[in-house]
Amino acid sequence: MYIKRELEKKEYEQKLLDIARVVRVIAGGRRFRFRAVVVIGNKKGKVGVGVSKGQDVSLAVEKAVTNAKKNLIKVPLKNNTIPHETEAKFGTAKIFLKPGIKGRGIVAGGAVRIICDLAGIENISGKIIGKTKNKLNNARATIKALEKLKS
Repeated sequence: MYIKRELEKKEYEQKLLDIARVVRVIAGGRRFRFRAVVVIGNKKGKVGVGVSKGQDVSLAVEKAVTNAKKNLIKVPLKNNTIPHETEAKFGTAKIFLKPGIKGRGIVAGGAVRIICDLAGIENISGKIIGKTKNKLNNARATIKALEKLKS
């Protein structure tokens, strides 16, 4: 069992993008839960974002990783960058991505940087154009933009 889990962890790298305490108000008071947003990727063109809630942080993260594995996408890579410019919108989050010059690195912030890093994109220029600072919506917009790419 222990060895199998080790192999499973090495398949995909994971990063915790956001953790939030959410509240549900009931007759007896408040019920607290945690919402985890996790990004997983193999640095070879596969990346996914997962969201889940749980009674404690570790449970929420575990469930989010499972959710991310179900939502993996394949990103077409060309010379360690993306083949062409793309943009996408999710809610109020708007993301613009364009291929980077060799040796420049990932020029992007927040959720975009983490997703591009775990997807295996080495050179890219990205910009969060939308009005929101919500990491989940920015992450989903980035995934949507990467889905639009054609090799």
